[in-house]
Amino acid sequence: MSSHLAWAMVCRLFASGKPVLRATLTPGELAVIEALGRAIKPATTDQSFVLCPACMQHRVQVWGNGQGGRAGRCPECGLVEIEADDGKALMLDETWFQQKLRLALEIESRDAPISIADGVWRLGDARRAPVVLARDVMRVWREPTLLDRVRVVGSDVRLIAPRPFDSSATPFGAGVQWLVLDERFAFYGGGISFIDGGAMADPTLASDPATPVHGPFSADFRWVTLDGETAPIRCTDAQAAIFRALWSFKGVEVTAEQIMRRAGLDSDKPIDLFKAKAHAEAKRTYQTLVVTQQRAGLYAMPCASSKASATPPQINKVQQKEAAMK
Repeated sequence: MSSHLAWAMVCRLFASGKPVLRATLTPGELAVIEALGRAIKPATTDQSFVLCPACMQHRVQVWGNGQGGRAGRCPECGLVEIEADDGKALMLDETWFQQKLRLALEIESRDAPISIADGVWRLGDARRAPVVLARDVMRVWREPTLLDRVRVVGSDVRLIAPRPFDSSATPFGAGVQWLVLDERFAFYGGGISFIDGGAMADPTLASDPATPVHGPFSADFRWVTLDGETAPIRCTDAQAAIFRALWSFKGVEVTAEQIMRRAGLDSDKPIDLFKAKAHAEAKRTYQTLVVTQQRAGLYAMPCASSKASATPPQINKVQQKEAAMK
């Protein structure tokens, strides 16, 4: 089971907010349905019309075929037989979803989530910061008064919302911390885990994408500047996911399975992503920063511990050149 695919399906169902026909799911999504457990539930749809099971392009009216079965007529495919599974649908259990998000962010309030507007909820307070869940981030951006309803003095609003497919930028300025649903949370152990970046700085504040933000790592974990070195080392997306996952555990020893699940990868061990000859520098970085107990099967990144992960002074390109000339 790919935890990454399971989480992607949860995010898709939440963003849609509507039931989806099982017949329209991809083979990968069908394969993770059982693992999703209570995250999803059967949904009721209009059984008098279904998508054509042959082309999946047209809705067809369903009637009895006179032989105990059902049939419909598609404008493209003509007469088609309708099976019982063609009308089955499922949807996200949003009560389960909101409860697990509250647990992931350690929201301890006994008050239930409050609906602010259609598709927007106040989940509660996490470390005195109001947390808002939204189905559509652009709606919140267009209607800033939605967040004004929950603002408190001295704390940012933490907004959980999916990232639109056509956007990579953040539409918010100071005062709003956008926790991208698809990236900052994961489906783990039948629940939802929060990928805590520690003292996450706003990536938009760094003009150089290689600038260390999380200890030796850049904001997106794709660049690493080792202690005593000035030239950053570039990592692949998968290697960055490994480092991000290890960083989120804050120096605690964890198993390879825990790391790979949080990274959303399917390899058996983290080192598998660093073995190719082309990744010699990334492998050196991994061996420098990650402590492995092979017999116990445990991994830890000491520099991510709360005592060691204080953000270092940021080094800009000019400073790097000056250091290299010395």
